[in-house]
Amino acid sequence: MTVIVSAATAITPAPPGHIGSAISPEDALRYLGALGAWRDQRRAELDLLDETALNSPDSNSANSGSTTGLTGDVLLSMALWKAVADRHDLLMATWDSGRVGQAERERLSTLIWGRLDATLDPRLARRPDVPSSSGALAVSLPEAMRLSDALAASLRARLSLDPAEADVTSRVRQLRAQLERLRDRVAAEPPGTRDSVSRKLAMLDTRLGELVDKARRGADVGGLVGPFEADAARMERDLIVGSATRAEAAKDVTRAGELRAELEARGAAIRDLASRCVVAVDPAPRLAVPDVAALGPVPQTAAGVGAYLARLATVSRALNFAHASYARAMDEREELRGRLEAYAVKAAKTSGGGSTGHAGDSHPGGADDDLGELFRRARDVLDARPADMARARALVAAYQAYLASRSTQQETRGQRGTP
Repeated sequence: MTVIVSAATAITPAPPGHIGSAISPEDALRYLGALGAWRDQRRAELDLLDETALNSPDSNSANSGSTTGLTGDVLLSMALWKAVADRHDLLMATWDSGRVGQAERERLSTLIWGRLDATLDPRLARRPDVPSSSGALAVSLPEAMRLSDALAASLRARLSLDPAEADVTSRVRQLRAQLERLRDRVAAEPPGTRDSVSRKLAMLDTRLGELVDKARRGADVGGLVGPFEADAARMERDLIVGSATRAEAAKDVTRAGELRAELEARGAAIRDLASRCVVAVDPAPRLAVPDVAALGPVPQTAAGVGAYLARLATVSRALNFAHASYARAMDEREELRGRLEAYAVKAAKTSGGGSTGHAGDSHPGGADDDLGELFRRARDVLDARPADMARARALVAAYQAYLASRSTQQETRGQRGTP
């Protein structure tokens, strides 16, 4: 049974300005009013579509793991509506009843034309007809609304929910405007896909012309408008998704190029650090420092650049590990040298002579030849290239132990009054 809907479908209003520009207060007020009306009208429409889809024999609501049938399309429509409604709230907060200056009007433009980044259900984000990046919508507010229009038109056609026949003239006028939008999008397609989508647009153009001619001759074209709306909506949806996907791929290509250049610089620096470490300490870490050049040039396709970014992330982790290992080995030698100097200063203060000599000079420990010999041996080992780290650790530990033992003896003699 065909159900007649008394209210016309919501149509996306033309957005004002462009990103980076300040919207005039008049345009902002007009757009926000139209956006609020679209939000309320689309919600009422989606409620009716949801109710009809639940009662449809084609609904796959029993299969909760699927998001490809009617139920999935309704869920996606609701998610798009929620993303638009949330952005509307932010716009209204920024608008603040018209109390806006230059900065606020620029922020309004950014909120309209910037990415929504609304988090999607993972099942919806994996759908091929959903432009998403890392589980979030990768479209602007107008594009999300166009997607919602397209999806609602498709659902109406599948559920036989059509506006009243008296609205045929208005619907044809909207279809003409939609074809013009499609024409603009087709012109922006890359050469590889432009020819095929141009042929689809030409077929739609021919069909619309035939539909209008029939209407002029007095024919009942109400049954033709719905399928045409669904086909036009599907094409617009595909073009929006394709454009958003290419934009994300282009950003990924740029990000991959920047990350590759960064990793090349880091890799060269870490290889220099590794060379100095091998000369400075023994044993030194023996780690292969990956060369990002081995990955080849940055791919230009969405699928290729995604895998390339994953490989770059692996290289980055390997560089981090190598950097930490070589830096730790170099830092240990400096840490041992610092400890030895600190112990030598302590030895000078407790020797009774009050000397504050430096560890680079002769040992400041006075007449204690054993302590001085330990100091000289530890210093010579640490100054050697490469430094024998195992021996250096042992000598510094022995120096510390000998110094502690001597301090204890001095304290004991002092308590007994022994000179």
